[in-house]
Amino acid sequence: MSKLIFINLPVTDLARSKAFYERIGATNEPRFTDETAACMVFSDTIHVMLLTHEKFTQFTPKPVAPRDTTEVLICISADDREAVDTMVDKAAASGGKADFREPQDYGFMYGRAFEDPDGHIWEVMWMDVAGFEAAQSAAA
Repeated sequence: MSKLIFINLPVTDLARSKAFYERIGATNEPRFTDETAACMVFSDTIHVMLLTHEKFTQFTPKPVAPRDTTEVLICISADDREAVDTMVDKAAASGGKADFREPQDYGFMYGRAFEDPDGHIWEVMWMDVAGFEAAQSAAA
């Protein structure tokens, strides 16, 4: 059986965040959504739980990290280079901040990054595994 991953993110405006994630390709799972949380599904194994700050603090004794800090980088794979660009461009058009750092292009691997409206950092990456292995062999 595949393992599931649930990424829990504190958000300041649940409706805004839910709409943002829907625009970049996630779908809402209403069974796990209420006025304090929204379950956003990217795939059968990847779920993002958007939690109001009040709800988020029920799961940890630590304070929510300030927006000007980075606690985690979340990376999601894409099917190809075009899919990387599409997701990041949708994020920018939906209230996120795209390309706060330079895109990474190694030929066999391509990635860009965006911040969601609450400052959570997402990297979107595509990799040609055979190309990666060939580059590793050539470097050795």
